[in-house]
Amino acid sequence: MAVETHTERLTALVVGTLRPAPGLPRITLALLSGLLVHSIFAVAVLAMILAMYFGMSRSIGSVAWPYAILANALLIVQFPLLHSFLLTGPGMRWLARLIPGPHGITLTTTTYAIIASLQLIALFALWTPTGTVWWSADGWALWGLSVAYATAWLLLLKASWDAGAEVQAGALGWMSLMKNVKPRFPDMPTTGLFRVIRQPIYVAFALTLWTVPVWTPDQLALAISLTLYCLAAPLLKERRFEARYGERFQRYRDRVPYVFPRATALTPREMDKRQ
Repeated sequence: MAVETHTERLTALVVGTLRPAPGLPRITLALLSGLLVHSIFAVAVLAMILAMYFGMSRSIGSVAWPYAILANALLIVQFPLLHSFLLTGPGMRWLARLIPGPHGITLTTTTYAIIASLQLIALFALWTPTGTVWWSADGWALWGLSVAYATAWLLLLKASWDAGAEVQAGALGWMSLMKNVKPRFPDMPTTGLFRVIRQPIYVAFALTLWTVPVWTPDQLALAISLTLYCLAAPLLKERRFEARYGERFQRYRDRVPYVFPRATALTPREMDKRQ
């Protein structure tokens, strides 16, 4: 018998599930989980859109200065640190144990989305503004930047859809529990925006940070910090993809650039060499 690899054990932990007892309790838990995750997810997205549109100048945070500097810094770092930890083996196992009983593993992606949404709500709703506005667009500049900002969010929506909307929004877990089946993760994304670059979700999110019509010290600090995260975090994601998909991901990585689209398309001969 072949020895089970760490990757296989990790995949089995996330994808596999104990068959829950049929009936009303399971369905009720699935529906309540779905209602909770999508409600919190919607609040998180709305909080991000509004807070950044006004350059992080409007929020309910009220920590006294200069202690607000530390509070805001903690709000920034808590998202990438916990977000990345939960994608590791120990993090996934912790997620699976959050809901006692046989349903925790099935609801892992839903639980992950709930926690990520709560983190974003904390970041954008509890931020303590400096009260300083460097520049606020008006006239045609306001219209142009508003269009650019909306376009960046549409690109983020498109990239999330291409990657598997059911996973990104936390629907995979509760829908699998509802159907009483094992969660089936989408295949490695290679279509849509993933034909152009390997990390369109991170790039689109970075664009939302830099297309706002109001600029403050708050927005600049947020934009720099999260842009660095958007450049570094996908490297860990790609390590997981390489371990899971092997040569298939390596061929994809050789063919498609990381975050900057190619100036010219590959020729058919170049495509054949990289496949």
